[in-house]
Amino acid sequence: MDRLDNTVRPYAWGSPTAIPHLLGIEPTGEPQAEMWMGAHPGAPSRTARGTLAEVIEADPERELGARAVARFGPRLPFLLKILAAGAPLSLQVHPDLKQAEEGYAEEERRGIPVDAPHRNYKDANHKPELVCALTEFDGLCGFRDPAEAASLLDGLGVDSLKPYVDLLHARPQEAALREVLTAILSADPAEMAHTVAEATAACTRLGGAYAPYAGIAHHHPGDPGVIAAMLLNHVRLQPGEALYLGAGIPHAYLSGLGVEIMANSDNVLRCGLTPKHVDVPELLRIVRFEPADPGVLRPEACPEGEEVYETPTEEFRLSRYVLAEGGAAHDLTRDTPQILLCTAGTVRTGDHELHPGQSVFVPAGERAGISGAGTLFRATVIV
Repeated sequence: MDRLDNTVRPYAWGSPTAIPHLLGIEPTGEPQAEMWMGAHPGAPSRTARGTLAEVIEADPERELGARAVARFGPRLPFLLKILAAGAPLSLQVHPDLKQAEEGYAEEERRGIPVDAPHRNYKDANHKPELVCALTEFDGLCGFRDPAEAASLLDGLGVDSLKPYVDLLHARPQEAALREVLTAILSADPAEMAHTVAEATAACTRLGGAYAPYAGIAHHHPGDPGVIAAMLLNHVRLQPGEALYLGAGIPHAYLSGLGVEIMANSDNVLRCGLTPKHVDVPELLRIVRFEPADPGVLRPEACPEGEEVYETPTEEFRLSRYVLAEGGAAHDLTRDTPQILLCTAGTVRTGDHELHPGQSVFVPAGERAGISGAGTLFRATVIV
């Protein structure tokens, strides 16, 4: 197995302290948003044999296993991250596989450069994802019931929000959500900035259920995404709890440290809380306007001490082990590729001793036993 040397991405929304604290190093003062573990071409992990992308490209079947290559091709189909949100991420949604294939083909046909700021589809893959909290973790996930959203907006006492309140009460649920989100994102920017300013003042004054939106507005003053965010469920995860984000589900992470795993894709359509491009017509094609409970996941106990976060996605499978010193060792050998990540204590695997934030790549079929006293996350695929 290969110890991984991973890149930390300094996105502006990142916490300057959470990842350094996990790693036991001094903060630099700069934001440290995501640490990537995998073979994504944007920042592949490094090993003693070269980058993980180069290692896999040299012998895909040896590294990934025949079944994984047959199912997903000669590439690692997931990307594992440690994510540290010090400020809200953009409000966003991901396409399903068919939508991604169609969108990518259309933008290729139109000759839009893949790095163009107005390009929506960087690849032809979908991007389901799962985030598991390491600390208390706040986020937005999926639409509220329209009546609840109407009540929240009405409680602000902002006259310019009344038409949205009326729409949410008067229409069938999916039509109501579609019309209101469309109206928010299509409104005159100056008028919307004034509405957001009034709503922000009310959120700050009222606190309670409005406090998360006051926090969002502090980071994104005047952004229509502040109002759009109030259509969504606010979720506060406790350590060990998780959220699964499937295609079409609007979401945003607000604060906290977590382990995130996703299909290996860059396809994001933004709804707000960002200076980046918002393609309203394409966004409306992708979003699923269905109110639903956000569905907080808790790990399911399996044999041999493994706790699995069950999702419908084949590209990744995330589980964890909470180990006690002197407890039984566990054999994690599989015929699929794995990344093992320590998030607490000390975990031994092969010749490696892992401390928080350290990880290894385990090729398919490579013997992998673990022991020690700590918490280990295991990322692999389902074939």
